[in-house]
Amino acid sequence: MRRRLFLASSLAAVGLAGCANVKAALTGGTFDGVLDTAQALDERVIGTRGAARLYTPADVERTFRVNGLDTPSDATYDALVADDFHRYTLAVSGAVERPDRFTLAALRALPQRAQITRFDCVEGWSAIGRWSGVPLGTLLALVRPKPEARYVVFRCFDRDPQGTPFYGSLDLQQAAHPQTLLALDLNDRPIDADHGGPVRVRIPTQLGYKNTKWVQRIEVVASFAQIGGGHGGYWEDQGYAWYAGI
Repeated sequence: MRRRLFLASSLAAVGLAGCANVKAALTGGTFDGVLDTAQALDERVIGTRGAARLYTPADVERTFRVNGLDTPSDATYDALVADDFHRYTLAVSGAVERPDRFTLAALRALPQRAQITRFDCVEGWSAIGRWSGVPLGTLLALVRPKPEARYVVFRCFDRDPQGTPFYGSLDLQQAAHPQTLLALDLNDRPIDADHGGPVRVRIPTQLGYKNTKWVQRIEVVASFAQIGGGHGGYWEDQGYAWYAGI
């Protein structure tokens, strides 16, 4: 995990706890609290003010690795795949003034951004790809989040082997970062089913598990409690950090 400042902020958090408490922090339940403190420091120090490094076309890996849960295989998603996603629509609702639905053609008609960035997986591997799609901030500007809006939630087609639906979330600041995309293409081709098509979230400033695949609908909510699950996402419910800056 090549998270900038993670080690420094983690040590700072331990230091703030006091030297006498270090042993207890490392051997007891307090350690989770220390990591939570480090995560908060990471978010404040790194935040979304910076930008992920951009690479050149020569750096692109044409065979991009597949990661995460298995490709959805339910009847609804299979029908969309068979129809080449022509009947796909992305619903955006919740704490917005103009809830709407967007076909794939409508999404492609919006201003697009292309960027060559590195995908960093928490499992320890990285891959560089050329991603293009709609900046999420552009889409949110169209639906106009209400003053109370705080978080953007992604509800997805996929489920884990136990049937638990996949979801992820960002706060509005992270969502509005200019590099955060609703990605439609990977390496100049429409994103295929195995890589999360037709629409996946691409956040090059955060680790790969935040890059939600198979997005079915988007909800804008006013509080973290409205996201569901208690931790802000499927992987976060398994113990991963909600903010995963790199």
